[in-house]
Amino acid sequence: MEHITLLLAIVVVTALVFDFTNGFHDTANAMATTISTGAMRPKAAVAMSAVLNLVGAFLSVEVAKTISKGLVDETGIQPEVILAALVGAILWNLVTWLVGLPSSSSHALMGGLIGATVASIGVSGVNGGVVLTKVLIPAVAAPVVAGVASMVAARATYKIGAGIDEKTGRKGYRAGQIASAGLVSLAHGTNDAQKTMGIITLALVAGGALAPGSNPPVWVIVSAGLAIALGTYLGGWRIIRTMGKGLTDLQPQQGFAAQTGAATVILASSHLGFSLSTTHVCSGSVMGAGLGRKGGVVRWSTATRMFVAWGLTLPAAGLVAALAEFVARQGDWGVAAVATFLVASSAAIWFISRRQVVDHTNVNDVDEAADAEPAGVVTTAIAAVTPPPAGVVAATADATTDLKTTIPATAVTPAAAAASDPAPTATV
Repeated sequence: MEHITLLLAIVVVTALVFDFTNGFHDTANAMATTISTGAMRPKAAVAMSAVLNLVGAFLSVEVAKTISKGLVDETGIQPEVILAALVGAILWNLVTWLVGLPSSSSHALMGGLIGATVASIGVSGVNGGVVLTKVLIPAVAAPVVAGVASMVAARATYKIGAGIDEKTGRKGYRAGQIASAGLVSLAHGTNDAQKTMGIITLALVAGGALAPGSNPPVWVIVSAGLAIALGTYLGGWRIIRTMGKGLTDLQPQQGFAAQTGAATVILASSHLGFSLSTTHVCSGSVMGAGLGRKGGVVRWSTATRMFVAWGLTLPAAGLVAALAEFVARQGDWGVAAVATFLVASSAAIWFISRRQVVDHTNVNDVDEAADAEPAGVVTTAIAAVTPPPAGVVAATADATTDLKTTIPATAVTPAAAAASDPAPTATV
């Protein structure tokens, strides 16, 4: 029992570490557009987001129930499985943070949990129906719904505000952005903080400290809320730069539309108990809002890298978790080896990140290399099949005709050309 108590303590601490990484990994979801448009200063934005994430953690436990009671068979797993799942999720969060890609912390956690469970007790330990209806389907549908809603909202916003003075409109939309960003932060707390609550509750049930089917204890809710708030305050500046500047260039109207659409989808999913990826929703909203402005574009090359990361999240986290579970089940030395590997890998990633620091002082700096990257596949394909406007074609034809009329081909002879060339000058 002492061994189980020590192991449970390690699992709880590791779960709170994951919650912390979830916070700074997902700060961009709420604040990237607010920071990129200048509606709020970077440090003030992440401070507000942290407070509202903490408040949101106390509003609901529906998502926590999905994690702790529905995703896997809670009666058939051991605490080592939870530890392995967290290792896979944390490492995926850190790797994607290092390269500045907004991937899903939620899917990393669920992928780790599924992989560790399959390695421990087999496929029968995973509730496939729950994975399909409450994880995979929302993962595909949510960014599409949020993107379409934000695109429509952005276009409507521009149309409604067409007669408003530009300076006045910008001030109003920036105020709206702050309010909508706060709503996204609150929604993030109601969804993502609960995932850690659910995983800790699952570990307590697996270790015999709680009866199967129990709701998260109060101390679990408080600690999970504080951990995600602290991570949010530190800010995942690399991902904020990607979402704020790397995907598209947003004006305040678009930022307001993106955040309002995202908050609506996240709050609805939390109410229904869907373990939704707030990253998928917010990224979809940003892209939709980017296309909602006339002449707006999405950098599809960046978006493609992001989509690839989304597709790899579940299997990558699951594979690492399965390997970690195999080592952890060997006994005390296995648990120690897994914990040591996690600490060493995390430290290595942090030291690598120090080579090129991104923080609140340079988060809005434009990366010239990224700005010069070629257009994405979708943009190139559309440009290839879209004929130029009729006016441009006519103007080009007229200009060519005038040029031929004014300067006939025989008007300039080689001798005349040679005579018209200035004499070469010597350079000293």
